[in-house]
Amino acid sequence: MAWRGPLLTTMPCKRAADGVTVRLRVTPRGGANRIEGRGEDANGEPHLRLRVSTVAEKGKANDAVLKLLAKTWGLPRSSFSLVSGDTGRIKIVAVKGDPENLIARIGLSLESPAKGAR
Repeated sequence: MAWRGPLLTTMPCKRAADGVTVRLRVTPRGGANRIEGRGEDANGEPHLRLRVSTVAEKGKANDAVLKLLAKTWGLPRSSFSLVSGDTGRIKIVAVKGDPENLIARIGLSLESPAKGAR
């Protein structure tokens, strides 16, 4: 995959030893499961904005987030794990795989927002 989008510094992901980590801002009970695009917090930190239709109780929204990312990026659910943000809207998710391939997949999903299960 040859993705030529924004520079990695503006991407909501960072390279890790066995893949990448992705910073997310999640809206539970958002009416639909979809990736809305890129955003920034007040400090200028990039994140991926997404919505899930499930409620934020007993890990249901977190599971919906990981399933949405897996489906959107065409990766197995087992490649994803929640690193931080179990009970908050800001989450860090680890994705196992080739960093270059993963960054390309993330970049392509940002070029066509509102992708995901409906």
